[in-house]
Amino acid sequence: MRVLVTGHRGYIGSVLTSTLITMGHDVSGLDAGYYEDCTLGQPHESDTVTGGWRKDIRDVTRADLAGFDAVMHLAALCNDPIGDLNAEWTHEINHRATVRLAHLAKEAGVSRFIFSSSCSVYGDAGVDDELTETTTPRPLTPYALSKSRSEEDIAAMADGSFSPVFLRNGSVYGLSPRLRADIVLNNLVCWAVTTGRVTMLTNGSPWRPLVHVDDVVAVFALMLAAPTETIHNQVFNVGIPGENYQVSRLAEIVRDAVPGSEIVAVPHAGGDTRDYRVSFDKLCKAFPSFMPRWNVPAGAVQVRDGVISAGMTLEQFQGPRFTRLARLSQLIETGGVDATLRMREVALPVPP
Repeated sequence: MRVLVTGHRGYIGSVLTSTLITMGHDVSGLDAGYYEDCTLGQPHESDTVTGGWRKDIRDVTRADLAGFDAVMHLAALCNDPIGDLNAEWTHEINHRATVRLAHLAKEAGVSRFIFSSSCSVYGDAGVDDELTETTTPRPLTPYALSKSRSEEDIAAMADGSFSPVFLRNGSVYGLSPRLRADIVLNNLVCWAVTTGRVTMLTNGSPWRPLVHVDDVVAVFALMLAAPTETIHNQVFNVGIPGENYQVSRLAEIVRDAVPGSEIVAVPHAGGDTRDYRVSFDKLCKAFPSFMPRWNVPAGAVQVRDGVISAGMTLEQFQGPRFTRLARLSQLIETGGVDATLRMREVALPVPP
């Protein structure tokens, strides 16, 4: 298939792009370029895909989308701290521009639109039962709200020629050419490796569904080949049965993966209003051939080895190379982006 991946130079996108190329798809990439220098190791093959270009999704035209069989839409401001930095940016890019992109894709004749959503839409839905795709979302943050509203608006476009599917990813972890150190398991491993302390920023009580980036990518790839009737206008929670964890348990797993480390909590650490356990039964029943490769203990070891091999320091871990809020703050402070958060055509600061 001829596939466009938005956000192809991101944490998930760089893994997804190379996987699709290996599978034989004709892949193009579109990316704003915020994180193109934020690599763990050498530049990645996703940077040289045929037709890959730097472009803000707010500026995409219908002509840009002509001829594609599918759009895999990952490009977004990617977490709650960035949403708190400027909620309007998150609404404009993650919601309005996403819905506009879907409209343009439909007009251009793209038949399949695969949207990277998030289990964060469940907010504080509670942990008495595992949440299913029919659970009413309760988004608590601008980021989660932008995902929930995009799902609603794009779903209204579905018809016989335009088939969207919505993938609510759990909390992703694992190695990527553009590693993120600001997501929970990766963050705990980076603390342990660079300081010897598994630092919890909350009291450890919140629950999260965890899923490795490779398994997320495998699900995205399945969606390309799936019969339309299996996925048309459907929501799927993306994760692994049995892989819901409290943060305190994640900290214990990381402590065991990094010999000599100890668990500490920041002073006066409180709870987290985002607290949910998620069911992945729908995905497993619809795609019985899906065989997850990872679980959290194995993933913690993988990230540990990758971080050690790269020689990551505490300064790098907390700096703009691996922390998305720090990178955007750097671009704002140095003039790498304009007042609308669009990239400027200037030499960009290279993260240390």
